[in-house]
Amino acid sequence: MTNKPLIYFLCTGNSCRSQIADGFMNALGGDRYEVKSAGLEAHGLNPRAVQVMNEAGVDISGNSSDVINADILNRATYVITLCGHADEHCPVISNPNVVKWHWGFDDPAKATGTEDEIMAQFRNVREAIKSRIEQFLKDGE
Repeated sequence: MTNKPLIYFLCTGNSCRSQIADGFMNALGGDRYEVKSAGLEAHGLNPRAVQVMNEAGVDISGNSSDVINADILNRATYVITLCGHADEHCPVISNPNVVKWHWGFDDPAKATGTEDEIMAQFRNVREAIKSRIEQFLKDGE
């Protein structure tokens, strides 16, 4: 167990957006924060998310797709939902000291079109999440 503040990223399936956020926060702020991610369900790690993160120099291939853990949820400093469904259906947080935020991003797994168009959507979401994390780290919360 660490004494660093814990950030818990939540999404519906813990396959794309929460994994990307987890990867960037670990890479950019892992010295300052303990980082975990989970989903309302575990859909497995999306291979395109792994690919676009590799392009950005962050390896998330060893991450696992996990279901929300109530103990982690209630010991988190920050609970950050990345999709509307997770925001609306997040389990009740019984610890009043947990700060809950919603950072909404489109689901790249729902992108349609050619492989290039789908990958472009993954890259757009990756960059939006990276930018939001950089802002969080710059502002110191």
